[in-house]
Amino acid sequence: MDSFWHIFRESPFMWINAVVSVGAVGLILWRFLRLKFFYDVDAKRFLQNIEKHVLANDLTQAINHCNTSNAPLAKVVKSGLIRANQGHMAISMGLDESLLEVSPKVEKGVGALWSLANIATLVGLIGTIFGLIRSFSGLSVATPEQRAKLLGAGIAEALYNTALGLTIAVICIIAHLVLSGLAKGILADVDYGSSKVENLLHLRKDSPAKG
Repeated sequence: MDSFWHIFRESPFMWINAVVSVGAVGLILWRFLRLKFFYDVDAKRFLQNIEKHVLANDLTQAINHCNTSNAPLAKVVKSGLIRANQGHMAISMGLDESLLEVSPKVEKGVGALWSLANIATLVGLIGTIFGLIRSFSGLSVATPEQRAKLLGAGIAEALYNTALGLTIAVICIIAHLVLSGLAKGILADVDYGSSKVENLLHLRKDSPAKG
């Protein structure tokens, strides 16, 4: 472990990957908290409540229920509800516009994890190459004892750079799989909710809404 910290202090590429790792961890935590605790909602229960209010022709209560959540599903559903008395075309256009607005917010930052994984891998590879260069550059003028020391230090630097870069890349890829799964689940609920609310509003009675 002492050797690792010594090489870490001496290798600029390990410092670069340390910065990449901090950025990756920050991005992962930010997106996980956002997707899991701000954007996620019990879609089945939420839509059941909306359906109950729409079928009762109480659009005010349906809109108020949407206002209780900041989830993309609530935002999209609300965009349809507030246009309920403007005709089918206005409802569809409002839902489509809201879908286009929330989708990038849900997917924001997730794709960057692939870039960070590639950067960490390539920086580790460059560090590996420089470690090998350092191993062999002074062998021609070194004594036998110095050669063994140079080879050991250079190869250790090369392997530590490789290991650090690959570790960061694996973490980024795993996080990407998890976060993209959460994002796809949220967008699937939003798509379903949009279609469901559109159908409910198209089929509801033409009597005026309460409130």
